[in-house]
Amino acid sequence: MDALLVDGRGAAGDRAHALFDTFKGAPRRLTVREAPRMLAWHARYAEGEIDPDDVPLPVVTAPDGATFAWNDPGLPAALAADLARTVTLRRDLALMQDLDDSLLVTVEATRRAVGGALESDLDTRRFRPNLHLALDAPAFAEERWAGRTLMVADVALELLHPCERCVIPTRDPDTGARDARILRWLAREHGSLFGINARARAPGRIALGDAVRVL
Repeated sequence: MDALLVDGRGAAGDRAHALFDTFKGAPRRLTVREAPRMLAWHARYAEGEIDPDDVPLPVVTAPDGATFAWNDPGLPAALAADLARTVTLRRDLALMQDLDDSLLVTVEATRRAVGGALESDLDTRRFRPNLHLALDAPAFAEERWAGRTLMVADVALELLHPCERCVIPTRDPDTGARDARILRWLAREHGSLFGINARARAPGRIALGDAVRVL
């Protein structure tokens, strides 16, 4: 996206919609960890900036190209048939991140360092950032930023702690193919860390090309 509206919840519309299945008798938010086939599905909002208090319903596209509105009664059955499990759809404008009320920030120098070590041009989408920054800073500098403030234009983000990664970055975002080397390298060289979690101190707008400072 070229611009994001952010507030204390995170990025407007990010993880406002989720799939749930049942695990050990309890609802579980379903991710690519449990169902890699989800990567063959795509969801999008209408063009334009997303209002965090008035997030539109997304349009979901199946692997065969069929499209569904989020509230289409046929969508749960189509997902269940393709994912081989019963699913329910949930919408929550409080957002449903792994870490509540947060944004994920990643750094280009770090992405390049990992890709260079693995001799692979790693797609940024593997790491699911809300903000990906090109900075005058060395790779993995973000591991030392906890407690500091990231200014993006006039938006202040509180930097919380480096992000410990799960298996999701090992999946190619287009093909779903798994490359276990990524997580093994991060675990061995950087304690499984990549990127840093942050929280907006006040509502604001972040856009492509904004100046960035770490205070």
